[in-house]
Amino acid sequence: MKFIGIIPARYASTRFPGKPLADMKGKYMIQRVYEQVETVLDRVYVATDDRRIFDAVHSFGGKAVMTSENHKSGTDRCFEAYSRIGEGEDVIINIQGDEPFIQTRQIEAIMECFESEGTQIATLVKPFTKEDGFDALFNSNSPKVVLNNRNEALYFSRSIIPYIRNYKYDTWLDHHVFYKHIGMYAYRADVLSEITALPQSSLEIAESLEQLRWLQNGYRIKVGITTQETIGIDTPEDLERALKYL
Repeated sequence: MKFIGIIPARYASTRFPGKPLADMKGKYMIQRVYEQVETVLDRVYVATDDRRIFDAVHSFGGKAVMTSENHKSGTDRCFEAYSRIGEGEDVIINIQGDEPFIQTRQIEAIMECFESEGTQIATLVKPFTKEDGFDALFNSNSPKVVLNNRNEALYFSRSIIPYIRNYKYDTWLDHHVFYKHIGMYAYRADVLSEITALPQSSLEIAESLEQLRWLQNGYRIKVGITTQETIGIDTPEDLERALKYL
């Protein structure tokens, strides 16, 4: 089975313009992501709408493809990129361009989801721990996931799910394993073409979570479990904190 990694990268981020080109101790942010994942994938491309990012990727020896400025999601950008540069790979992995500390083991975990022939889409989750505390669990910017016994997603929500009846909120982590969604996706090639043609769904609009469109339309999302934390960088302040780990 062949896997291709595609890293969507926009220049015009509202909270952090030019984020993919942010300097991280001598390397672009997008370069650190690229170098973290290229060792375990057959091919890796950055899909961008900006010539500056395209040129920067080529400057460090990476591969990039230009895509439309009008995409509403990274999934749509991945599909256009794969339509241009795909070579018959079985699975496309959509890798977040603002998580420079992504681990190769996490890429391998999402690849392993496709050892099951029935896997259409895959993603990653990480268990919340007691050390994370209730505030992290309550954070609406950190979507939660509930799974079935086959490690497939039942639902994603910005709310805390499930509700633990008969216990105080601040003790919920003592009574259930809650899962945090790690925003990396992988799709079989034929499924990617299908889901990008779907209209927005009511659940997706309500929660502002794209993956709910797929669930609401009957697609199955296999889940790999990681214990490794990722560090997403959304703002310049996030970058300053992240630099301490290099």
